[in-house]
Amino acid sequence: MELDTHPDTSVRARCVYQLRLFFIALQFFTRIPIPRWVGFDAKWLPHAARYFPAVGIVVSIVSVLVYILASLLWTQSIAVLLSMIAGIYLTGAFHEDGFADTCDGFGGGASAERVLDIMKDSRIGAYGAIGIGLLLALKWTTLSSLPASAILAALLIAHPFSRLTALSLMWRMNYAKTHGKAQPIAQQMSNGEFAIAIVITLLPMIAICLTGLLPWHGIAIGVLLALTAALWMARMFQRRIAGYTGDCLGAVQQVSEVVFYLGLLAGIAY
Repeated sequence: MELDTHPDTSVRARCVYQLRLFFIALQFFTRIPIPRWVGFDAKWLPHAARYFPAVGIVVSIVSVLVYILASLLWTQSIAVLLSMIAGIYLTGAFHEDGFADTCDGFGGGASAERVLDIMKDSRIGAYGAIGIGLLLALKWTTLSSLPASAILAALLIAHPFSRLTALSLMWRMNYAKTHGKAQPIAQQMSNGEFAIAIVITLLPMIAICLTGLLPWHGIAIGVLLALTAALWMARMFQRRIAGYTGDCLGAVQQVSEVVFYLGLLAGIAY
């Protein structure tokens, strides 16, 4: 796949095209309205995925602002919970729903066909309900256990980074269904597109390391554990359904986000 398919190669046109791709990604992955001038072309969707980590930065900024405002009135644990609610509302629980569906599918399906059938069901089962409940509880507990200043920096790193781990499935794996909610963007990413996503993810991570808001070893432990969790999930998806689905992307994003917090907390504590 080529990096871009826009026919106009002028610098201004290419910049506008990249901005359009960002807004398309923002519209696809959040509830945030985009300017009318952006327009829409179905051909843009697969290329917009490169800005998934940038969407994560936007979500993290909103979550951080809600946490700061809430912490002026309530305790840290309440502020963390409200910031989580803000993030979930902003994304329409897109990724949480994917995680719950993945728990139901892989927990209750014996064959690849059965796994995919269960994941298509809009109803939530026992695996999904228990899984999402425990995941959100773990996320809240882990974030609440971090120092107040570390929470802000952790959100700014974890949101874009966890979305990069989800994109790694699109970069290296095949889509497991002929149709689905991720099908419009489910074309294999080129190396150039994935490189753009990596650069976007590294920007807040490097800035936070340079400012000393988080210890580098804590970030390194969180990143290593999250990458390990994402790799394990990717191998499971490949073995069970020979690819990924949109729900799988949401599951990887949620798990890698929480695992990053766990690794960061362990690094800070020890």
